[in-house]
Amino acid sequence: MKAIVISIGDEILIGQVVNTNAAFISEKLNSVGIEVSKIITVGDTEEEILISFRENYDKADIVIVTGGLGPTHDDVTRKAVCKFFNTRLVQSMKAKRNVEEFLRKRNRKWSEAAENQTYIPEGAQAIHNKYGTAAGEFITKDGKYFIVMPGVPYEMESMMEDFVVPHFKDKIKDHFVLHRTLMTTGIPESELSNRLGDIDDLLQDAKLAFLPSPTGVRLRISVTGSQKKLCEEKIRAIESKIRSKAEKYIYDIDDEELEEVLGRILSERKLKIAIAESCTGGMIAHKITNVPGSSNYLERAVVVYSNQSKIHLLGIPKEMIEKHGAVSKEVAEAMARKIREIAGVDIGISTTGIAGPTGGSTEKPIGLVWIGYSDNNETIAIKFNFGDGRLRVKERASQAAMDLIRRKILKI
Repeated sequence: MKAIVISIGDEILIGQVVNTNAAFISEKLNSVGIEVSKIITVGDTEEEILISFRENYDKADIVIVTGGLGPTHDDVTRKAVCKFFNTRLVQSMKAKRNVEEFLRKRNRKWSEAAENQTYIPEGAQAIHNKYGTAAGEFITKDGKYFIVMPGVPYEMESMMEDFVVPHFKDKIKDHFVLHRTLMTTGIPESELSNRLGDIDDLLQDAKLAFLPSPTGVRLRISVTGSQKKLCEEKIRAIESKIRSKAEKYIYDIDDEELEEVLGRILSERKLKIAIAESCTGGMIAHKITNVPGSSNYLERAVVVYSNQSKIHLLGIPKEMIEKHGAVSKEVAEAMARKIREIAGVDIGISTTGIAGPTGGSTEKPIGLVWIGYSDNNETIAIKFNFGDGRLRVKERASQAAMDLIRRKILKI
């Protein structure tokens, strides 16, 4: 079955709100074997909503609409649905009981707005709203399904999980849509593509999407078929081929962040780290401490932004900084070694660089970052150039520092 998702709301079109609803709906539909062929966003005008209905109704088995079901003047979705199906609004006793219960729990009085929320298009089935007053609408006609839900994310999500997904899960038994995402870092999209070689030969009739970001590239494998076991086998086979060509750059699957993976590795090996950050300004520590339990492996982190702080807090020789500059291999190594020794930990990591937009030179351009690593066996520093964009440089340097620790521990 094919589905089209229509999101309604001016707030999405002007960029005030990110459309997370469409992503959630697509993921849930995929989980029961329904493919989403199109996602559309339209404004809060009856005319635009009707145009989107007319243009897309015949192009899918399922149309899912979110937004515009509230009691205010700009909530016009129900009227548009009535016009589209040439019907009228009628009071739903199920919707009315839901509104009454909602108001009772919150000790609120009945109102005209509350009364308004009890009406749905004639012929529609009301979908229970656990968290609000706007009932969802489930319409079956012409062998198609037309579903309307509120735009408030947690209201829509409960309807998807409690009603929509179970309804279609019982109907679809012979079509599966499976995805697996391989998380990579430390390799550009173009180089990763070159490593994988002939994509058509790799995939056969499956799909592979390259999803780049400032910190890495996600590789999403998608397989469809009538037998779940065969789909799972195909995904595993494709993943195995990709890993044989790019294993060291793959740190996990299905959207787990690198700091979570690194935390698990450090915990399993009972290793402790300490961090000395200059150009990243504490971002590595911030990412690592976002993970619950990080106190088990992060002993300390310091931001030594100025030359004086490097000298006073870490004991970096003033002469070294004067001779080589704060952004140098020598200083990065000294920072990593010193923070490890001072903290008495297994691993020290450091960053020093030029995030921009000023401060660069021919010898040391904006985006230049040295990342230092030190353990009981070696102390090294690796040179990177992360391009321009201050925040991107910090993000990329933080990711590269964590990945360096991961790869050193795993010896890859």
